[in-house]
Amino acid sequence: MPTYDQAIREKMEALRHSPCVRILSLETSCDETAAAIIENGRVIRANIVFSQIDLHALYGGVVPEIASRAHVEACDRVIDEALRQAGMTFDDIDALAVTYGPGLVGALLTGVSCMKGLSFALRKPLIPVNHIEGHISANFLSHPSLEPPFLCLVVSGGHSHLVQVADYGEYHLIGQTVDDAAGEAFDKAARVLSLPYPGGPRVDQLAEEGDPDFLPLPHPHVPGRYDYSFSGMKTAFLNACHTMEMKGMELPKADLAASFRKAVVDSLVGKAELAIQDTGTRRMALAGGVSANRLLRRRMQEVCDTLGVPLYMPELGLCTDNGAMIGSAAYYRLMRGETADLTLNACPSLRLL
Repeated sequence: MPTYDQAIREKMEALRHSPCVRILSLETSCDETAAAIIENGRVIRANIVFSQIDLHALYGGVVPEIASRAHVEACDRVIDEALRQAGMTFDDIDALAVTYGPGLVGALLTGVSCMKGLSFALRKPLIPVNHIEGHISANFLSHPSLEPPFLCLVVSGGHSHLVQVADYGEYHLIGQTVDDAAGEAFDKAARVLSLPYPGGPRVDQLAEEGDPDFLPLPHPHVPGRYDYSFSGMKTAFLNACHTMEMKGMELPKADLAASFRKAVVDSLVGKAELAIQDTGTRRMALAGGVSANRLLRRRMQEVCDTLGVPLYMPELGLCTDNGAMIGSAAYYRLMRGETADLTLNACPSLRLL
């Protein structure tokens, strides 16, 4: 009987030439336990997400220890449900995939340990996936015709990047935040406005009712042509709100939310537009949880229409963390012969490049 390593190598080589590859993927980088079954990197056969929002809402944000414990309880359930939804068993699965970073170390370890155990027991290849690459790959599921190269604006709670996707698995970073991420800034603004967790979507929803010109906010200048900065913008917003409260004024929350959203989106779209023009890109994409923001989607569509560049955006259900995006990214890693052995560990500070 071949050893585990020998069996994995043989199966990986066979799968690289197979017309149909089904990957069972698991995502546990933060507060969503998600499993999916993806076929050939483009077709969703199952997509299950267990949300922990109710668990963390009491604390106004994600509590790492609670998140890790919830993942332990949910991993088996979401995997079983994904198989049930797809009408499959483990025998129908060709390979496994898991997010190994970046994210909360305890949460990541839960998923990595689960999938390493399955890989050993089932003798199936295990593909490690970068969470950010997964967000980019969500576009391949929503837009099966999309092919590299393209420019992608990745915006989430921990990341604000402008990335040139040269090929599958080949990325070039041309711009990034020098301090806070856009999603983090939205969450801080939500706390000042006493909006419940998760803050970013609440700000977006409330902003639809407000005046975006109510409170002008600064747009810091940074050395990098395509780099972002949201720290000063966030501080100015916090100071304005505190000043109103000290004067005994009732905060016009809808107007404040709309003003902050406009400032963040103006910055994101402005640098993205500049990058499109400078690079001559023929395709533009959005990715990450903040790509669900209503104003960002509208403004980027307007810019791309004006420049004559098609815009690709994940459908709303694929913007936030999910297992399907991990399975899509894993397929192209597998095609490059990239699999993990049983020494795979969580990497909470993993970079895309």
